[in-house]
Amino acid sequence: MAPSTYRIATIDDLPALRHVIARAIAELQADFLTPAQVAASALTMGLDTQLIRDGTYFIIERDAQIAGCGGWSFRSTLYGGDDSIVTREPEQLNPATDAARVRAMYTHPDHTRCGIGRQILGLCEEAARAAGFHKTEMMATLAGEPLYRACGYLPIEQVMSAPIDGISVPLIRMGKQLTA
Repeated sequence: MAPSTYRIATIDDLPALRHVIARAIAELQADFLTPAQVAASALTMGLDTQLIRDGTYFIIERDAQIAGCGGWSFRSTLYGGDDSIVTREPEQLNPATDAARVRAMYTHPDHTRCGIGRQILGLCEEAARAAGFHKTEMMATLAGEPLYRACGYLPIEQVMSAPIDGISVPLIRMGKQLTA
């Protein structure tokens, strides 16, 4: 398998990113959620293009294709994409007291178990640390929880998403202290 490379996403990447994200949600959540919850996930999760505008969203490529994507944020929003029902909070966080947000992590289903998620997390943590943050938080899916635990994230609380047509999705708010 070809080595992976990374770069910062641009608005021009949106169609390809949306395709990868849709496949990841549909295929990788299926072992953890009911079909109705997977469908609700698509309306709860997704890409917040503010991450791209802020220059904090990474793309991992293999063989000139997107193998994974994810980012971090210095803004208050914890999760949710442009089209989700989640309220977004654009206020900037204080690196001295607040946790940077790890956001919108997705691996293309053809590239799971290849280190893509770890690579994205590492990039996010490194960038957040460089921006002065000492800790990170995320809203994890059940499918992502094993990776995040393996990378040192600990559960803070279990929550259910706001219902969509009566269907809620289980999520786990997780956090990690960043080392120097």
